[in-house]
Amino acid sequence: MEKKQERKGLGRGLSALMADVNLIKGDVHEQDGRVAQADTMLPIERVLPNPNQPRRDFDPALLEELAASIRAKGIIQPLVVRAMSGGRTYQIVAGERRWRAAQMAQLHSVPVVVRDFSDEEVLEIAIIENIQRADLNAVEEALGFRQLMDNFGHTQEKLAEALSKSRSHVANTMRLLSLPDDVLSMIRSGKLTAGHARALIGSADPINLALKVVGAGLSVRDTEKLARTVANSSGRQRKPSRPEKDADTRAIESDISANLGMMINIDHDPSGEGGSLRIRYKDLDQLDMLCQVLSVVPRDFTK
Repeated sequence: MEKKQERKGLGRGLSALMADVNLIKGDVHEQDGRVAQADTMLPIERVLPNPNQPRRDFDPALLEELAASIRAKGIIQPLVVRAMSGGRTYQIVAGERRWRAAQMAQLHSVPVVVRDFSDEEVLEIAIIENIQRADLNAVEEALGFRQLMDNFGHTQEKLAEALSKSRSHVANTMRLLSLPDDVLSMIRSGKLTAGHARALIGSADPINLALKVVGAGLSVRDTEKLARTVANSSGRQRKPSRPEKDADTRAIESDISANLGMMINIDHDPSGEGGSLRIRYKDLDQLDMLCQVLSVVPRDFTK
């Protein structure tokens, strides 16, 4: 098994990187009119997309809408690029949607801000820009959070601060990744909302519960009631052996589950300070990742 690579954090920090790039939502202008000043205009054929851009699908209707705006107003917010091939071409760091719409609007040149970014920083910015999409679903957002944490060593607190989101939003969104792929597919397709899905986390059979929720058109509150009813019914069928978990234990389960993207269960021994921690993985890739994480944990637990 390969040794886990050391995570790389950027020296400038996530917040500083975002401020430098001046990423915005909407791709056209900011509500208060503050936009970055372009360094120069570049011929559109010298500007190339990033081949490692995590976003692959661009809605044609939304692109045409943006192209119409560009025909009327031009590109107000410049693209962020970096020089390639000695300055003969430039790679898009942020703003590929604007670049595509500009081609549809038949522009010959585009305004750009030129920055000197490393390959790692370009990937990080691409992930951040993808997370800020208006049409992003909760699963894509959770995967983006995980990429930023796994690839660059960012904590949930740093992500929440830099992306102007609450710590609980980041944690709860990442918890969705502990659900089976069938349930995640329902979220991606819009059949199930993130609120519905969160109510199913920790249930013994989330797939069947999700199917019942979708089939009956249940509200989030009704879904939570259904999940509790099923859990209580299952609990009555088993002989109770442990007291109800306290809030601190549930919080620890939630945090570890969010960080690993796997279902976590902690059981304390009623008669002592020990207990057990169970981790449920859903495929061999998750098992391999878990083994890599555990391989760097100190083995001497007696100190």
